[in-house]
Amino acid sequence: MCGIVGYVGSRQAAPILLNGLRHLEYRGYDSAGTAVFEPNGKIQVVKAKGRLKNLDEKLDSGRALPGTTGIGHTRWATHGEPSESNAHPQVSMNGTVVLVHNGIIENAEELKAKLEKSGFTFTSETDTEIAANLIEYYQNKYHLGPVDSIARAMLRIRGSYALGILFANEPDVIYAARKESPLIIGQNEGEAFLASDVPAILDQTTHVYYLDNMEIARITSENVEFFNIEREPIEKERVTVDWDPESAGKDGYEHYMMKEIHEQPKAAATCLNHYIKEGIVEFEEDVLALLDPDKIHSIVITACGSAYHAGLAAQYVIESLARIPVRVELASEFRYRNPMVDEHTLVIVLSQSGETADTLAALRLAQQKGASVLAVVNVLGSSIAREANAVIYTLAGPEIAVATTKAYSNQLLVMDLVGLVLAWKKNLIDLDTYNRMVASLLRLPNQMQSVLDDKERLQWFAAKYSRAKDVFFIGRGIDYAAVMEGSLKMKEISYVHSEAYAAGELKHGTISLVEKGILVICTLTQPALYEKMISNMREVKTRGGYLFGLTRRGNYNIEDTADFSVYLPVNEDLFMPSLAILPLQLLGYYISVAKGLDVDKPRNLAKSVTVE
Repeated sequence: MCGIVGYVGSRQAAPILLNGLRHLEYRGYDSAGTAVFEPNGKIQVVKAKGRLKNLDEKLDSGRALPGTTGIGHTRWATHGEPSESNAHPQVSMNGTVVLVHNGIIENAEELKAKLEKSGFTFTSETDTEIAANLIEYYQNKYHLGPVDSIARAMLRIRGSYALGILFANEPDVIYAARKESPLIIGQNEGEAFLASDVPAILDQTTHVYYLDNMEIARITSENVEFFNIEREPIEKERVTVDWDPESAGKDGYEHYMMKEIHEQPKAAATCLNHYIKEGIVEFEEDVLALLDPDKIHSIVITACGSAYHAGLAAQYVIESLARIPVRVELASEFRYRNPMVDEHTLVIVLSQSGETADTLAALRLAQQKGASVLAVVNVLGSSIAREANAVIYTLAGPEIAVATTKAYSNQLLVMDLVGLVLAWKKNLIDLDTYNRMVASLLRLPNQMQSVLDDKERLQWFAAKYSRAKDVFFIGRGIDYAAVMEGSLKMKEISYVHSEAYAAGELKHGTISLVEKGILVICTLTQPALYEKMISNMREVKTRGGYLFGLTRRGNYNIEDTADFSVYLPVNEDLFMPSLAILPLQLLGYYISVAKGLDVDKPRNLAKSVTVE
């Protein structure tokens, strides 16, 4: 969740660090800081509470620090309140180790007590300072060099962490280490970069190494060396990230979120055209090996947040098409019980970043129990992608806004394709049905564009209801999965209390919350459930609710009941969430803008939840 950057080379480090931190603002933070080796060999640390602009002013846009090697950090507070003293980098007691950290050290108090007995004192409330002092402790005790002292500290620390480290006696070197939390190392000729995430360095290089669990790196301008926890040198493959650097910019839009909403038709086309060749859905062999109906007795989909909602929609698709029992579970719950999965269970994990801590833990638990795991992720080379038995990339491109849009949409599409492949392999659909469904999927990008082209009425409506305190979303069937995501978009970026309910549950308590003027957003894209939804809407209207109706073109009699209606192009019933979600995303966005909120960086939230 915190952001880490580093640079070593011939250019001035501070402006590069600030630029990288700007690209990581979407991760969420409350303070920021840098540490740079000055030309005299001393490490200069500068920190500031609040937004990155405060640090930028202190550094005079980087000009105040002339050195060419340094590390930077944006902090999301876990141990200690947001303050300059608690901001990173943290410095060890004797100044020999300077460290930035993403993660949580679970045995921090135990380690602190040990260090205090050895004479160490502390100036912050952070677990990060404990890590810096622990490394200095081992450095002083064994005198075997940075890799050894880092490895010994890693073996003592419980929890998750990614570390960027400077040692006072090595002025042109950055060390990195990780357990669970992501770290990547970029490399050009004569310079290298460290970052928590690809967007931080995408405008500098596309050549990266992915640091794996319990590994250490020694980074210089000319070379990157890797070591395992036994201090043994290891080889790693450098990969090329195929994201276009320009795709990580705003491209003229006011916010990343609006840009990414409008990128959904293109992202959908990229995904579909990659996996559909001449009318046939084609996955890699290792993916197809997992999608073997003869070996699958059941499927468990596990994820967090929006990815969980994509999994809920996938449950309807796979059970309807392939007739395989599907269970959808929050990864944060799945990992803390004794789930019933075995070698006959296919576990599908969904994650935009591929680094979601709970989802990664769920993946490992499933594998321990003998299940095969299929990952659906967006980020190439991420931890989940590397550890799963097979991976399908969603190919949505960089997503910067905290509130996911295009990555969620492409998760829906990938799971539609998975359902179609399973149904075909089980001989549950004939060739005509298969061809019709493939053609329907390929129509979606143009239909998505037509929905986005007709957004002015939504903007007007959002302005009218920007002062709403409570909003309810209702739907039936796969529409219920769609409104779950619509409700999340509303609450996470506009701070409006919103809840999604299965419409059939209204009479079981929920309708008691409906009062005069309350906004209720009703999604009705499933013909078999249309009349039942109309009945539910009438129940709400008789109690004074204001009804927003979202339905297919042709259902114009909805206007007899709804107060405001939006119409969607017609596609296969199971594929309608790909269209229904667009107005719901726009509605949350426009209400947030009307309220003057920070759309891309909503309070208290981070893009990648890499700590528990």
